[in-house]
Amino acid sequence: MALDPSSGFVASSGLQDLSEASLPIFNVERVQLQFAISSDFVAAQVANNVLILALTSGRILRIDLDNPADIDDIDLPKKAAEIGIIRRMFLDPTSSHLLITTTGGEIYYLHNQQRTPRPLSRLKGVVVESVAWNPSLPTASTREILVGASDGNIWEVSIEPSTEFYRREEKYLKSVYKSPGGPITGLWADLIPGQPELRRVLVATGKRLLHFVGKIGRNEGSGSIYTKLFETETPVTHDIARISDSSPALLVVSPDAPDSCSFNTLYSDRIFAWLSSQGVFHGKLLTSPASPDLGNKVFSEARLLPRTLLAVPGRVPVVSTALSQWHILHLVGGRVVAVNRLDDSIVYDQEVLDASHTVLGLAVDQRKNTLWLFTNREIYEIVVSDEDRDIWKIMLKDEQFDAALQYARTPAQRDAVATASGDYLVGKGQYLEAAGVYGKSSKPFEQVSLTFIDHGEQDALRKYLQTKLFALKRSSVMQRVMIASWLIQIFMSKLNSLDDTITTKAELSNTASPEQSKDQLPGVRTEFQEFVTKYKSDLDRKTVYDIISSHGREEELLFYANSVNDYNYVLSYWVQRERWTETLNVLKKQTKPEIFYKYSSVLMSHVPMELVDILTRQSNINPRNLIPALLNYNKDVRVPLSQNQAVRYLLFAINQLLSPDAAVHNTLISIYASHPSKDESALLAYLESQSHQQERRYDADFALRLCIQHKRVQSCVHIYSSMEQYLHAVELALKHNEVDLASIVADRPEDNPPLRKKLWLAVAKKVISQSDGIKTAIEFLKRCELLKIEDLIPFFPDFVIIDDFKEEICTALEDYSRHIDALKKEMDESATTASNIRADIAALDRRYAIVEPGERCYVCLYPLLSRQFFVFPCQHAFHSDCLSGKVIAQAGVAKSKQIRELQAQVGKGMAAGRLREKAVAELDALIASSCILCSELAVKQIDDPFVLPTDNTTEWAL
Repeated sequence: MALDPSSGFVASSGLQDLSEASLPIFNVERVQLQFAISSDFVAAQVANNVLILALTSGRILRIDLDNPADIDDIDLPKKAAEIGIIRRMFLDPTSSHLLITTTGGEIYYLHNQQRTPRPLSRLKGVVVESVAWNPSLPTASTREILVGASDGNIWEVSIEPSTEFYRREEKYLKSVYKSPGGPITGLWADLIPGQPELRRVLVATGKRLLHFVGKIGRNEGSGSIYTKLFETETPVTHDIARISDSSPALLVVSPDAPDSCSFNTLYSDRIFAWLSSQGVFHGKLLTSPASPDLGNKVFSEARLLPRTLLAVPGRVPVVSTALSQWHILHLVGGRVVAVNRLDDSIVYDQEVLDASHTVLGLAVDQRKNTLWLFTNREIYEIVVSDEDRDIWKIMLKDEQFDAALQYARTPAQRDAVATASGDYLVGKGQYLEAAGVYGKSSKPFEQVSLTFIDHGEQDALRKYLQTKLFALKRSSVMQRVMIASWLIQIFMSKLNSLDDTITTKAELSNTASPEQSKDQLPGVRTEFQEFVTKYKSDLDRKTVYDIISSHGREEELLFYANSVNDYNYVLSYWVQRERWTETLNVLKKQTKPEIFYKYSSVLMSHVPMELVDILTRQSNINPRNLIPALLNYNKDVRVPLSQNQAVRYLLFAINQLLSPDAAVHNTLISIYASHPSKDESALLAYLESQSHQQERRYDADFALRLCIQHKRVQSCVHIYSSMEQYLHAVELALKHNEVDLASIVADRPEDNPPLRKKLWLAVAKKVISQSDGIKTAIEFLKRCELLKIEDLIPFFPDFVIIDDFKEEICTALEDYSRHIDALKKEMDESATTASNIRADIAALDRRYAIVEPGERCYVCLYPLLSRQFFVFPCQHAFHSDCLSGKVIAQAGVAKSKQIRELQAQVGKGMAAGRLREKAVAELDALIASSCILCSELAVKQIDDPFVLPTDNTTEWAL
């Protein structure tokens, strides 16, 4: 039916536009065999990609569809004249086991590893109509299987292949059930998940479908396991009222779902279909509850697909039926009709066979999910393409929205499902669920929002906006900002509403009591915090601050500011409210220096100690930028210097941070100097510590002006001294009657005795002028050894009696006398020394050296007397030319040049008379000034090797 578009549903014709344009779901294709067939087919089966064909001649062809050229050609042990032609075949889903029945009542078994069928003698004469294979699908043997016969009996048999000729294939055979309803046209057995001792068995006859579920017996080698089930359990039956004996009856089960198909996750139960004279009765093979009522539930949820739907002309019977994942395929005469089992719509109806074909039936490969149609001469494959393409539409019309969304493929399909699902939930009053669905649809934003607003569903609107925000692209900046801001407004309204309900203890709304509001509040607050954390990049700060502030939500305001790292705002907020503890807690977490600079003034005024504690833990702060705050604090505070927090921080900056900034040092001096206390010990201690530094950090002129301004005499004197302005320091100390201080300063210029004496004279003048007794002044001035009594006399008053310092005068005169005697003694010693020197000079003219006969030159080792020579006081003698050669070799360039020039003048007669004598004397002075073996010339030869390259090295051999 066509559904109302305003409700979010669309008619099937509208949904058709959203379907994918593709090939038909089913297409019947004729299989071209690569070999000639000499006779007709009488039976065919397919499983696990293995095709089994039975011919009228009794031959069986086993074809591996993965390798079609590999064909096993198998013959029955006996000729067709003896056992009849092959009637039917039954192949298990693994293609490991094949049962072959003939018209003569013979039954053969063929394993996939064998090429010779083995007769099953115990089953001889049983007309097999159906087989239920073991659910565990063993491959080595069949284990326990059920065989349905045409006489209504169900046999349990276990077949184990053997190579021994006389050994029977069947281990045991037992009749386990007798149906009064005629031939057993269909059998199915499966396991109940999680219940290994339970089995379910479906038994189909021409007019009845039976559902057994119960415990099976234990397999003890040769015992039946199904006997207990059929004997103890009462089946649930589904009967049909009117039957036609000529109509085919069949039971089929859907194949395994492909791995890539979502069918497994959403509909894991298999489907059964029972073909009868009334039509096809189909439903899910449910697996719960695991009780006898399971059959009732299976049959109650199943439904009948009537024959009339197939438009069977002229009472043409449904020859065969098969199941795919979503469709029921029928072979009606020569037509293949595919019906969707969810809505009974015919998706395929095509005439495939003409009257000349004898139909064998439809077959399904349970494992490979392929469909086949067999006739006596042809093989057709029913190719399935994109079978679940329209499932989403059917689910949507059935209001199964989760299933529809899972099968929707394109964005347009998913959008149609989401829109319809949202409208349906709104109609049911499930606004919160609708909000989540609407957020994934393309339904107009304003329409959805107004729907929730008109119904007063603020929680649903909040959820919708969050879902929509999550789905928006990052490039949609304005939309994201607007939605995020709107959500902030909604959150604040919700929180205020809950708070009001809790505070007034009254039910202000029809949906929430105070207790419920109290329970909701933490969840909403947590949701708000998670939202802000996730979408803070989509929020405009000013807008959010305005919204939250307008609602008076302090906690949320601060949480947002912290989330976006807007610590300036948080600090400003707490400072404005003078909440110093909270302010400091925020400040402790900061590392940006600018924040400390900004709030240092106000915090130093209110919590100076705590602020300094925080500042001392920061290493990236420039103390210079804190000076205004420190000075402002110092101006208002009246505490001892030991408790002054500005001094504490400045000392930390100087001693720990080693700040070289003169402004920092000058600020500390300013605070020390301007303090009301007269105690200068702290200031002096600082100044003395700076005097030990290599470089003075503070501005001495500035410090001096401050100390003078605040009358810090000792500090001024210290500064003058550090500037080496000792005279000013002494004068200032004496001006303020600090004689001891002046005395200390006067002793400092130790390397400048005249200045030191001058300073002490100034001190002496002050001391003498202030002293009551002359002796006291004299004793004080004895501290400087530079002062003499004659230096002090001018400072004494004119009326002073000489007797008062007679002893000092006598002592001074005695010192002078001793000094004169010492000078006289030194003069005498000098005269004696001069006489000795004159005697030595006179003796030089008579000094000589004795040269022994045969003495040799120390350079050339030739006799010394052979030519002109020099003899030194050390008794070393050299020829004059040998000596000059050595001197020239060791002398510098200038001296060598000078010696050569003089030798040229003397040797070539270029100078005569006095000039020659002068040249000879000058040459002798240059050459013979010292012995080349004893003087410093010998020391310069320390780098010369003992053995020269020109020497005979063998002379050194031992």
